[in-house]
Order: sequence, then structure tokens, then C-alpha cells
Amino acid sequence: MAIEGLEITRHDENTSGEYHAHVPGSDAVGRLTWVHRGDSRVAEHTLVPSEIGGRGVAAALVQEMVSDARSEGFTIVPQCSYVEAQFKRHPDWADLRA
Repeated sequence: MAIEGLEITRHDENTSGEYHAHVPGSDAVGRLTWVHRGDSRVAEHTLVPSEIGGRGVAAALVQEMVSDARSEGFTIVPQCSYVEAQFKRHPDWADLRA
């Protein structure tokens, strides 16, 4: 399910980062946190406040990370149970699993 006006931004630090999801009309921010491990990113946590939950925000965050992995050439360690569940739902992502 697509959320009209959903904006996802990436915030990189030296060894870690986050994807942030901004839903129009809300100050709540969904987050997917990760850390670098070699040529991989370990997806640690997906956090979506209840105010914006149930609309596909978490799925959109994971999809953004997968898109970046495809375009930038890194792999993903799905440590977060939600990210792991998304990998199981998308066997076409198998080549991105570290």
C-alpha cells in the first residue's frame, strides 16, 4: 500500500545510519536503523509510532534500504525481525542477504 506524500530520507553517520519516514500531516517519524559491517549493513530495528502505523510505513522503509543496496552494491543482514519477515516475503531479494 502506497502512502500519498510519504517521504523517506537517509541519514548516514560514519559507522551507522537511519532511514526516516515522514507521513504528511504527522510529526511522528518511522525509522529503520542500521550499522556498517564490512560491505554489509545490519538492519537493527524498524520503529514505527502507532500514530502512523498500519499504513505500510515499515515496508516502505525496508524497500528503500533494498533499493539502496541494489544501486550501491551493499548487502543486508536482516537482524530486525520485521526486516527478516520482509526478506522471507520477497525471495527476489535473496541476492542482497549477507
